[in-house]
Amino acid sequence: MLTKIQIRECLNEMEKMFPDAHCELIHENAFELTIAVLLSAQCTDALVNKVTAELFKKYKTPEDYLEVSLEELQNDIRSIGLYRNKAKHIRNLCERLIEHYNGEIPADHKELTTLPGVGRKTANVVMSVAFNWPAIAVDTHVERISKRLGICRWKDSVIEVEETLMRKVPKDEWSVTHHRMIFFGRYHCKAQRPDCVNCPLLHLCREGKKRQKKNNQELIT
Repeated sequence: MLTKIQIRECLNEMEKMFPDAHCELIHENAFELTIAVLLSAQCTDALVNKVTAELFKKYKTPEDYLEVSLEELQNDIRSIGLYRNKAKHIRNLCERLIEHYNGEIPADHKELTTLPGVGRKTANVVMSVAFNWPAIAVDTHVERISKRLGICRWKDSVIEVEETLMRKVPKDEWSVTHHRMIFFGRYHCKAQRPDCVNCPLLHLCREGKKRQKKNNQELIT
């Protein structure tokens, strides 16, 4: 496991590599962001943005999503994985927003998680990006990077990864660290082909060292 000083080095290097890391889901308000994050489950941000470019022109308010049939909404997001379930979640979410929150996304983490289709990760993203609330949303990139580097344990659950990062990363850096780790995982330390050879954190990364050792052994044999 990395020490506090080593974790600081990791954070600093990620800042150097991705100083402008940000949420790549295109949106204009908290409502659109919530819909976009909901759609992004098991799907790339690039595909979500392609779909929402037209979706957000057609649907501006929760009421708009309820004025069409479920089948029509499904058809509008058909290119996204799990589109049937996501369409149902969107309609149920809109109904709850209208019934309980005057059609507005609540700026409260606990209340956000009561919305259909909104789990802890989605709530963290919305609170952080839309409402400037410090949070670390653990998606596949954040989880992978945390475990590869040795900030967290391999056996840690998603919530344990989040809790560990919250302890080891200064609170005022939670949100930006979330984005930098995502960029680091999305564009550098990829799931299938991490760029270990050119990684400034190779000397700290237990997974990178293991991969390099294996590659060297394969070259010898």
